[in-house]
Amino acid sequence: MRALAIVALALLTSMPAEAALKEGAKAQDFTTRGAIAGKIFTVHLNDALKKGPVVLYFFPAAFTPGCSAEARAFAQSIEEFRKAGASVIGMSADPVDKLADFSSKDCAGQFAVASAGPAVIKAYDVALPIKNAQGETRMITNRTSYVIAPDGRVFYVHSDLNAADHVKNTLDAVRRLRASKG
Repeated sequence: MRALAIVALALLTSMPAEAALKEGAKAQDFTTRGAIAGKIFTVHLNDALKKGPVVLYFFPAAFTPGCSAEARAFAQSIEEFRKAGASVIGMSADPVDKLADFSSKDCAGQFAVASAGPAVIKAYDVALPIKNAQGETRMITNRTSYVIAPDGRVFYVHSDLNAADHVKNTLDAVRRLRASKG
């Protein structure tokens, strides 16, 4: 059964994902709990947008190979995002205590990660149902990255379970957004 789950995960990661929020759509505000460098705090999207564009990236699960690699890549590029005026917030359906640990380790304390509850998952259409070895279905978040402009509009969307291009593509989009604003 474990081999079947691994095959299913391999198939999922090779297929592009679909995101419902399109470029130009209004991103829904949210308040949730998150962590940075292991310290838990309240994350509020509208507060982050007051400082500039936000890269809001959803990932399936902390401490899995693709999600850890993606978090490390964002952490390594965080200065480039800051130079372009953007902040980064990672989101998953994981509990905040797990994300606090993840924020210290794989995110290297460089950016916030937050717990996406059912309302946020629905609003950003990132629900990804998976079955465990016992055949029970649970909800995780799809790997989808949004670049949200300070006015709350989605400027760019990249949805693909393969983590490889999320950091590069979102950084390029943030730079294009900055260039478009003069």
